[in-house]
Amino acid sequence: MSVKNPQTREWQDLSRDHHLAPFSDYKQLQEKGPRIITKAQGVHLWDSEGHKILDGMAGLWCVAVGYGREELAEAASKQMRELPYYNLFFQTAHPPALELAKAISEVAPAGMSHVFFTGSGSEGNDTVLRMVRHYWALKGKPQKKVIIGRINGYHGSTVAGASLGGMSGMHEQGDLPIPGIVHIPQPYWFGEGGDKSPEEFGIWAAEQLEQKILELGVDNVAAFIAEPIQGAGGVIIPPDSYWPKIKEILARYDILFVADEVICGFGRTGEWFGSDYYGLKPDLMTIAKGLTSGYIPMGGVIVRDEVAKVVSQGGDFNHGFTYSGHPVAAAVGLENLRILREEKIVERVREETAPYLQKRLRELNDHPLVGEVRGLGMLGAIELVKDKATRSRYEGKAVGMICRQFCFDNGLIMRAVGDTMIIAPPLVISRDEIDELIEKARKCLDLTLEALI
Repeated sequence: MSVKNPQTREWQDLSRDHHLAPFSDYKQLQEKGPRIITKAQGVHLWDSEGHKILDGMAGLWCVAVGYGREELAEAASKQMRELPYYNLFFQTAHPPALELAKAISEVAPAGMSHVFFTGSGSEGNDTVLRMVRHYWALKGKPQKKVIIGRINGYHGSTVAGASLGGMSGMHEQGDLPIPGIVHIPQPYWFGEGGDKSPEEFGIWAAEQLEQKILELGVDNVAAFIAEPIQGAGGVIIPPDSYWPKIKEILARYDILFVADEVICGFGRTGEWFGSDYYGLKPDLMTIAKGLTSGYIPMGGVIVRDEVAKVVSQGGDFNHGFTYSGHPVAAAVGLENLRILREEKIVERVREETAPYLQKRLRELNDHPLVGEVRGLGMLGAIELVKDKATRSRYEGKAVGMICRQFCFDNGLIMRAVGDTMIIAPPLVISRDEIDELIEKARKCLDLTLEALI
C-alpha cells in the first residue's frame, strides 16, 4: 500500500512499536503496516489515505444498522451522563440491562425469555460451557459434561470458546481443546462432499452427531453447539437435509442444543435469528455483534425458560463479568433494537434486499475462477477454484489472499477464508450499493485470474 499522507506513516509506526493485533501475522504486518481506517458512514469506510471502501463485511459481521447512526451515539451519551457504570453483582441491577433483557425476549424464539449478559460472543460461549455443566449438575447428572462441536466451527477465541470451536489453527496454539469437548465433521458439501449429492452429504454429516453421542454414551453428553450457518468457517450453508436430520437426533437424546447466533442473530438471515429460519428450538443461544450493531461491545446468552428455571433455583451461579450488562452498552442495545424494529430492517432484508443480493451474487457463477456461489440473507460465499468440474483448487497459490488484496486496492472489503471469499454487508445496504459490491467483486475476480495466468 503506497502512503501519501505522512500521518498514515506515523500511525503505522505506532502499530509496529506498540500494538499487538488480533489474528495477525506480526512479521508481515510490521513489513506492510496496517491500513488505517479513520471514518465511516452508511456502508462505506474511509482510510487515512482518503480511499473510500465499501464494507462488505459489516466490520466483523456486526454493523447491522450501518455506520454513523446518531441515535446510537446519543443513547450512549445520555446513559453515560445518568449512570456510566454499575455492576449486576450482589443482588443489584439497573434499568438499561433489565429493559434490554425484556426487549431481547420479545424478538427471541418462543419460550426463551431469560438473558445472561456478557461482554462478547466469546464470553457468551464461555458462559454456555459453565451454565450447561451447572444445569446438569443441578439435575443430578454431574457426569454429563461433554460438549460436541463441529470441525471448523467458530465460537470465539477465549480458551473455552476456541475449544468449543473446531479450528485446527487455533487448537495448535495453547494446547486446545480443553478436556470434555469433542468435534464432528462440518456440513461443507462443496469442500468435503465428494461424490455425494448435497442431500446425501447433509444426512451423512448430521448422522455423525448421533454416532458421536452413542460413542461417548448419552449419559456423558451435555450439549451440542453449532452455528445455524458457519460464518468464520467460510459461510457454510448446510444442505437442506442437514438441520431436519439434526432436529430428529436432538429430539431422540437427553442433551441440550446450543445455537451460536453471534453472526446469524438480529436479522442477518432475513429472520430475527438463524434458529427462526431453520425452525430450530435451542436451549441456549449465544448473541453479540448485531445486538449493538458493533457500536459498543456486548454479548449474552438467551436461555430457554425450562433451563433458566433449573439454574435459578440452584443457589449461587458463580460466574459473571465486570461488564455484564454494562449500562451504556445496554442503552445502545435498546436503541439498536428499536431501530431494527421500527424501521423494519429485518423485514426489508427478507423481502427486498437479501433476494436482490442473492440474485446479483449468483451472476458471478459464470466467472472462470468461481466454482460455487452460495448465500442466504445477507451472507454470501464465492469459492475460487482452478477447475469447476472437479472443484479442485490452485494448490499453494493462496488465491484467496491474492483476491483479498485486489479487493482492498479497489475499494471493497471481502474476507478470505482459505480460497473462499465471503461477504456479510450491513443489513441497511441498498440495491445501488449491492450493485456496487457486485461490480467491484467481479473486477477483483478478473484481476485475480489475470494474476494466476
